[in-house]
Amino acid sequence: MENFESVARDAVLEAGEELRRAWRQSKIVHYKGAVNLVTETDKALEALIVARLRRAFPDHRIVAEEGSTGTDSFGAGGYVWYLDPLDGTTNFAHDFPHFAISLGLARNDDLVLGIVHDPIREETFFARRGGGATRNGESIHVSAVDDLDRALLGTGFPYDRREHGEFYLGFVADFMRRAQGIRRTGSAALDLCYVACGRLDGMWEWKLSPWDIAAGACIVREAGGLVSDFVGHPLDLFGTQTVASNGHIHSALVEVLRRRVAV
Repeated sequence: MENFESVARDAVLEAGEELRRAWRQSKIVHYKGAVNLVTETDKALEALIVARLRRAFPDHRIVAEEGSTGTDSFGAGGYVWYLDPLDGTTNFAHDFPHFAISLGLARNDDLVLGIVHDPIREETFFARRGGGATRNGESIHVSAVDDLDRALLGTGFPYDRREHGEFYLGFVADFMRRAQGIRRTGSAALDLCYVACGRLDGMWEWKLSPWDIAAGACIVREAGGLVSDFVGHPLDLFGTQTVASNGHIHSALVEVLRRRVAV
C-alpha cells in the first residue's frame, strides 16, 4: 500500500503543478453538452497521471473522466483507480479558484486510498483505509455538529439541470428550511473533503460519477464520517445518489432526502 500511496502522491502533485500554471492562462474549451465542459488541460493532466499509474501498475484498471483503460471489470488483484484530473472544470474555465485533482483506489468494491489535491490553496487531502485522514499531513476529523438546524451543507447540480431544474431545486428548498446554510461550490471532490475536515457538516448531490467521489468518499470515512445513498444504503460508486456527513446528522439528512425522492 505504501507504493500505491507514493506513486499516487507523486502523480497528483506533479499534475497539480501543471494545473496551477495553467489556470491563469488562456484556455481551449470544448463542450461535451450544454453545460458540460472539457478543456485541453483536463486531457493533458489525465494523460500525465494515467501514464504514471500505467508505468507503475500496468495490470491495474484505470477509470477516468475522459477515458478508461483496461478491459476487465477489475485489474490485477482487483485494483481499480478512479481519476478526475480536474474536478471543477467550469470553475477552472472561468478562472474561479476552486477545483481539484481527485484520485481514488479501490480493491474490488472496497475503497482503500484517496487523494484530492487543491493546487490553488495548496491543500492535499489523503486517506488510506484504516489509517485515518489528513490535510497536508495533519490529521483531520469531521465536525461535531449534531443538529441539522445548525449545519452548513454543500450540494451541486447534475448536467441535466436545465431539463430538470425544478426537481433538483426542490431538494434545495427543503434544506433551506432546515439547515443553517447551503453552499454550491462546483467541486464534489472538495465538498467531500470539506465534510471530512469539518468545513461542511454534510453534502448531497445527484448523478455524480465514480471518479468524482471515490477519493472523497474514502477520505470522509477515514475522517469519521458517513457516505451513503439518499435512503441510507451503502454508497454505490456507479449509483445516482451521494450523501455524506459527519455522521451525527446523517439520519436527519437522509430523512429529508427520502421524503423528497418519494414525492
